[in-house]
Amino acid sequence: MADAIAASLHYLSIFVLFALLTCEHILFRADLDHATARRLMRIDMAYGAAAGLVLFTGAARMIWFGKGWAYYLHNWVFHAKVSLFILVGLLSIVPTMTFFNWRNDLLAGKAPTITPAQARRTLMVIRLELLLLVCLPFLASLMARGVGVFN
Repeated sequence: MADAIAASLHYLSIFVLFALLTCEHILFRADLDHATARRLMRIDMAYGAAAGLVLFTGAARMIWFGKGWAYYLHNWVFHAKVSLFILVGLLSIVPTMTFFNWRNDLLAGKAPTITPAQARRTLMVIRLELLLLVCLPFLASLMARGVGVFN
């Protein structure tokens, strides 16, 4: 039963992570108003929390409910999956820093100022994050089928 709960929490946190990043993609644009900018900052904070929950629940599944450390640490698909997730996390620094740089404008009650180049870069990074996240279920399904175990 605990295994099913851990798996469900892991999947749910992944869905929330993807949904929050999709919200960022939909809401982000160069000409933001104050309310939308504040909403994006809150969504980005929730996105970070969801990413932490994905890591926590994934680690819990690996340690207590999965096939054991040896299986995961000797599986190249697992390494690819974790590396891809880390890459998404590193990429997420770009939008987070963009939103963080708005804090003074937002505290002053103004809409943030963003250049077209910043807007394009941030939007492309969000899109790249979404693309990479879409690859993770494929790697997970390969791993679940025993693909990738080092001999």
